[in-house]
Amino acid sequence: MLTVDFDRLGLRPGDRVLDMGCGAGRHAFEMYRRGGDVIAFDQDADELSGVRDLFVAMKEAGEVPAGAEADVKEGDALSLPFADGEFDRVVAAEVLEHIPADIQAIEELVRVLRPGGTLAVSVPRWFPEIVNWKLSDDYHNTPGGHIRIYSDQELIGKVVNAGLEFEGKDYAHGLHSPYWWIKCAVGVRNDDHPLAKAYHKLLVWEIMKQPKALQVAGKVLDPLIGKSMVLYFRKP
Repeated sequence: MLTVDFDRLGLRPGDRVLDMGCGAGRHAFEMYRRGGDVIAFDQDADELSGVRDLFVAMKEAGEVPAGAEADVKEGDALSLPFADGEFDRVVAAEVLEHIPADIQAIEELVRVLRPGGTLAVSVPRWFPEIVNWKLSDDYHNTPGGHIRIYSDQELIGKVVNAGLEFEGKDYAHGLHSPYWWIKCAVGVRNDDHPLAKAYHKLLVWEIMKQPKALQVAGKVLDPLIGKSMVLYFRKP
């Protein structure tokens, strides 16, 4: 389930790319499939171990172009262990809403991006997120949980102030917002609730089978209630 549009980001084979806050690696894997020289970066060693294992499996299975490379790196988003201008493309998907010192993290993303390089940042969209917060404190009051809700202008302003040029925005995962509203209404840990279970099956069907009807529904719902906002920037 991808949030970032890599065609819009401008990813090309051979690009040096950073997935900052990679989590389980969904964007890093896609960038590797597209021929990127990928670094998956996170502070969770267990997550990174799984990402590394799948990188190896992808290469052994012939799922990546010849010459593509991928590795993992553990560290702190506020002090990235990379040189200035090291990366052609940088992705930070669903991570800044977790970081108290978000401006410092943004400055690090900008620092490691080369002049002319591009950055994609995604965060929960304001309206779907505010509904979740209103419905449930448990949704965000957890260790490492969401600590802020961004408006588009706030986040654009923070990244532009750090030195990048704004190139556009998009929305993704419109089918997922109702699922989280349901979860927040019935209890975020109440996975056995009939309505939550039924909607979860729908989302699994969407992700695994990509039926045409749900693709069309997603395209309609994304601009209206897409759960994620994706912003694209370029470094002058």
